[in-house]
Amino acid sequence: MTIRVLLADDQALLRGAFRMLIDAEEDMEVVGEAADGREAVALARATRPDVVLMDIRMPGADGLGATAEICGDAELSGTRVLILTTFEIDEYVAQALRAGAGGFLGKGADPKELLAAVRTVAAGDALLSPAATRAVIDQLLAQPEPASGALTSERLAVLTAREREVMSMAATGLTNEEIAERMFVSPFTVRTHVHRAMSKLDARDRAQLVAIAYQTGLVPPGRPL
Repeated sequence: MTIRVLLADDQALLRGAFRMLIDAEEDMEVVGEAADGREAVALARATRPDVVLMDIRMPGADGLGATAEICGDAELSGTRVLILTTFEIDEYVAQALRAGAGGFLGKGADPKELLAAVRTVAAGDALLSPAATRAVIDQLLAQPEPASGALTSERLAVLTAREREVMSMAATGLTNEEIAERMFVSPFTVRTHVHRAMSKLDARDRAQLVAIAYQTGLVPPGRPL
């Protein structure tokens, strides 16, 4: 299966470099390029990509607004957004994840990391390092949801004890493989628990599952990563 990628960045040279890198992979192809958020949304609706590689800071309509529009469009439910940021810990990352982004990557990442990130997000997993997870959650907790959409621990009642355990470990930035080692199960079993929890909690992807874990109090603020 070929992963279809849309590039959204205001720097033409950078988009060109990404296109060359991605198109050289047998399992990926670039289906479009956008120079700002407005164009990114339009192209996403026209091409239905699997992943949008989205820069945050762009002139005019930025990546945050574009991410919210793409992730909020029911017809683009199969599209994931991977945010590109100048710094791994960025003040806008929490907003991007709240808008529905599947993860983020620093622009200083090497080519292998970029390709791995695209594959990770395309598979429905979040790209969150432990350090980045802590920064994101701190910002999420500092900006509580409106009362009408507040999340309480009662929402977690639909989960099994095992699903809550896996969800809490995922929220600290552990990968499926790392969780599997701690629980003495296979990565496939962990992935199954993660996806069941996502389904039961109506989480778009793993990133939103992480946010829910903290917003409901499953993982207390300040818990060591």
